[in-house]
Amino acid sequence: MENTIGEYKGTTTVAAVCNDGVIMATDTRATMGSYVASKHAKKVYQITDQLAMTIAGGVAAAQRVVDILKVNAKLYNLEKGRPMPVAAAAMLVSNILFSNREVGAPLPLQALIGGVDLTGPHVYNLDPYGSLTEEKMVSTGSGSPFAYGVLEDRYKEGSTIAEMAPVVVKAVDSAMKRDVASGDNFDVAVITSDGFRELSEEEKIALLES
Repeated sequence: MENTIGEYKGTTTVAAVCNDGVIMATDTRATMGSYVASKHAKKVYQITDQLAMTIAGGVAAAQRVVDILKVNAKLYNLEKGRPMPVAAAAMLVSNILFSNREVGAPLPLQALIGGVDLTGPHVYNLDPYGSLTEEKMVSTGSGSPFAYGVLEDRYKEGSTIAEMAPVVVKAVDSAMKRDVASGDNFDVAVITSDGFRELSEEEKIALLES
């Protein structure tokens, strides 16, 4: 993830749909070209109790979109009396990205929107131009080819979070070991019907060693 607007070459983000929720994971390195700007960059954000977003790209643009999504999710809940569906959140971000393309250069942002709603767990992948696809498992950023090497081999549709969490963690770890722009540490978030939770350091280490 780049710390400035422009071409971005860093970051590894991963998301996987399970039968009981969604797992989202990212590395924590932010770069400016070959310079490591931060070893503790936040790349997975809680939007609501059942909704989260990962970011890859320009930090300023990404954080602005996260803020817009958070505000609109709260307004949706107030107006409708129910949480914003995952598809609605993804469409909102898609419209923001598409609209910016219409007025100038696309925002340097690739996002994953994941969560659980009345229709079940979902993950959506969005590119800087606003293209939107629903995925069962997906990775973005420069480390994604290495993460896909693990995901495509070990991901099994219909698995539980407990079964897939080690796979997601190993996918991020594989990218961190092989992609110079990804690294330092990783964050893991689990979203179920019970809510959003980030795993502790102890839980992450246990998954990596399992």
